[in-house]
Amino acid sequence: MKLLAIDTTEDNCSVALCVDDEMLWRFQIAPRRHSELILPMVDEVLAEAGLVVQHLDALAFSRGPGSFTGVRIATGVTQGIALGADLPVAPVSTLAALAQGAWRSHSATDVLSALDARMGEIYWARCKLQHGVMMVDGEERVGKADLSIEQPGESCWGVGSGWKVYSDLLLQSTGISSQHVLGGQGIHARDVASLGLAALLSGQTVAAEEALPVYIRDDVAKKSIRP
Repeated sequence: MKLLAIDTTEDNCSVALCVDDEMLWRFQIAPRRHSELILPMVDEVLAEAGLVVQHLDALAFSRGPGSFTGVRIATGVTQGIALGADLPVAPVSTLAALAQGAWRSHSATDVLSALDARMGEIYWARCKLQHGVMMVDGEERVGKADLSIEQPGESCWGVGSGWKVYSDLLLQSTGISSQHVLGGQGIHARDVASLGLAALLSGQTVAAEEALPVYIRDDVAKKSIRP
């Protein structure tokens, strides 16, 4: 299987190319330079693998929630490549991708992913290991960082920029140990690729025109997010 993954959700900009059991990637922390960097990164990993877009089986991208601008860039670039090459697309939850990174780096199987949503809010979701990949368990939500969350237990990890910005509030509201917090860990296209490959193998891809961003705030910001 050959799959190309793209992420431009936060300050990070990355692409990853999965070719069977091998993974190539480019990663750069580059605020406000995503549009400038993303396509050259794509060209670089394809050239390194000796491939062109038409050799791919699918694409994957971080579809949100997250920075509205970043999510739009990843969506637009992915749609453009997929339409041009007639390829299916796997939209990947940014919160699941964060959790996948925690599984990859720390073998975490139970994760509370939280992204800084500005205005004192976070995007968050509980993610758990299912069939070898991290998946959202329940719903993706948005709300104040001091929200009351069910006590997830000592084995749960906290991952993402929400934990960096609102560490004290989240530690108090969740009961998660500070030793299980990865507030500096961002989304990496390697993890988007792993989740995209799982979606491809299980037949959960969509056509390019159906690969849409997920913002969450537009839909649920005014609703209660308490479990």
